Amino acid sequence: MANDLIAVYPGTFDPITLGHEDVVRRAAQLFSQVIVAVAAGHHKKTMFSLEERMAMAREAVMAYPGVQVASFDGLMRDFVVARGAKAMVRGLRAVTDFDYEFQLAGMNRSLMPDVETVFLTPGDKYQFISSTFVREIATLGGEVDKFVSPAVNQRLLEKVSRLAGRIP
Repeated sequence: MANDLIAVYPGTFDPITLGHEDVVRRAAQLFSQVIVAVAAGHHKKTMFSLEERMAMAREAVMAYPGVQVASFDGLMRDFVVARGAKAMVRGLRAVTDFDYEFQLAGMNRSLMPDVETVFLTPGDKYQFISSTFVREIATLGGEVDKFVSPAVNQRLLEKVSRLAGRIP
């Protein structure tokens, strides 16, 4: 483990998936502290509120010592610098993610020259999972229990039912 290095793993986590959890597990083995930074998501319309996404993320990472969950709004740079982090963790699922992530890493290096971006890939069985796919499948009535934890699956079922007007 790196000597007391703090890493930030930012995302919308709408919802947090088993792929996200796998990246957190891998990051926790490399850094003494990992902060799962849940974006307020003003640029995205999220299915879950910030509070709901934070609660799901906290539950998902509770088994990993040194991992905490915090929310952020505004520039990621400000969040990272305020916490003294020296690394940003980004998950890469496929080659299609790389171009965007590479550009983002370059921009972040320009904004935070002392912070490194570390790319981690989830295990093979999680590489195709995305929160977008999970939301779409759940909204259309499909089963997503193999892509998210049981607690997240339950929240998804309740949210979809509420959005469809089946639960007040």
